[in-house]
Amino acid sequence: MSSISRRRFLGGSLVAGSALTGTGFFHLGLSAAEKAPGANDTLGVMVMGCGSRGLGSHVREFLADPRTKIVYLCDADKTHAEKAASIVEKKQGFRPKIVADMRDALSDKSIDIVSCASPNHWHALCGVWAMQAGKDVYLEKPICHNIHEGKALIAAAKKYGRMCQVGSQCRSNPALIDGFAFLASGGIGEINLVRGLCYKRRKSIGALGQYPVPEGVDYNLWSGPAPMVNPVTRPNFHYDWHWQRLFGNGDSGNQGPHQTDIARSALGVVDFPTSVISYGGRLGYPEERKDPNYVDAGDTANTEVSIYNYPGGKTLVFETRGLETEALNGAKIGVVAYGTEGTWVQVNYSLSIAYDKAGKVIKEFKGGKDSNHFSNFIEACLKRDYNSLNANARVGHLSAGLSHIGNISYYLGEKNKVSPEEAIAAIKSVPGNDNNQETLTRTLEHLAANKVDLKRTPISLGPMLKFDPETEHFVDNEEAKKMETRDYRGEFVVPDAEKV
Repeated sequence: MSSISRRRFLGGSLVAGSALTGTGFFHLGLSAAEKAPGANDTLGVMVMGCGSRGLGSHVREFLADPRTKIVYLCDADKTHAEKAASIVEKKQGFRPKIVADMRDALSDKSIDIVSCASPNHWHALCGVWAMQAGKDVYLEKPICHNIHEGKALIAAAKKYGRMCQVGSQCRSNPALIDGFAFLASGGIGEINLVRGLCYKRRKSIGALGQYPVPEGVDYNLWSGPAPMVNPVTRPNFHYDWHWQRLFGNGDSGNQGPHQTDIARSALGVVDFPTSVISYGGRLGYPEERKDPNYVDAGDTANTEVSIYNYPGGKTLVFETRGLETEALNGAKIGVVAYGTEGTWVQVNYSLSIAYDKAGKVIKEFKGGKDSNHFSNFIEACLKRDYNSLNANARVGHLSAGLSHIGNISYYLGEKNKVSPEEAIAAIKSVPGNDNNQETLTRTLEHLAANKVDLKRTPISLGPMLKFDPETEHFVDNEEAKKMETRDYRGEFVVPDAEKV
């Protein structure tokens, strides 16, 4: 920190002060008016997380916008930060300052925005700390690692009057904006079933083992709110954390929040569902490696189907496939909305198509790029208009939350291994508008096409979990309720919503 050393801060000299909020950081006491930049100001940005997404999108977009300048880069990996700093310096004419710990920079008034592209387990704490320090935040999806964290972010944005945008960039793309307007006008009739797809090939991340932390990484800071797992159990330290549940959320929580967000919008739901059930597994990698004893380092599902039911008889189904697969309705990473008068398919981020009941194209909706979403965020920061954000904290919480509660059903049923026949019999009684048996049969056929031996590695069937959309807690299942949050480490606690 520029005015207070980190040692003094962590040593507890501020603990007795009324400014401390119990979160591992402190409230600077800056009102929204004091921090509101003028219309002609250039906003100072700190990018936290300078890996592939941080450098390839966040750094790129803030460099390209004349209303912003990058004044700080933050990364627990010094190599990532130095590489990004050189790129920024070449583009904007001066080198940003580098910190490994974001707390060392948050008291600097040159920072107006904190933009976070860190691993998932850091998103929420980064957002809470930044908003407490009077900064606006742009957080990559998923906005949170669990349900508890999403609530904290919503509360922090409200309490401190900050802009909080989640990286659901589809919400700023004409292909989706115009498509949603078409659906809302009754373009394909009444919609009571929407299917989200994450058909994204993901090969094995390597054998479960013992691996060193890369040189130059501050592993305590990298781990942050998560446990410090020592030794590391995956070969590729960066990126492959996505497939280990202590840090990532699997593809249902990585790619998935884009499609669950679109699916929710198409279905017209603005709250959590009332129930969820999931089935699947981490399957196909022994066959991929031609070794029946092979154990992949990942522990999230690469094949997962979650069924969500909402009040009013609406159903959302989300399918994750990490093995080779064909498209469904012309989409692999997309959404299919089933209406009484036709279907609507989100094919990709810049194209969606409406069809009539005979399969004839009614209308196509095109257009989209990342810069739209960053621009929307910057405009909201300048105008101090939270309602103008296309994807605020509540939006991010709901869409990420679907993956979280779906994963909880899967994790709780992980040891409940079932045969195809047992799965079909069990899924038959699950309520909703989908043909559950047909979806399961397609999934089983997909696994068979990838030569998965379901006798040796059967799928897991999770429990049907009830969820209260008002309290945002599981009902009648204490195990599930405990998994709404996590055990945090010392100085890296994400506070309850009431205590931000």
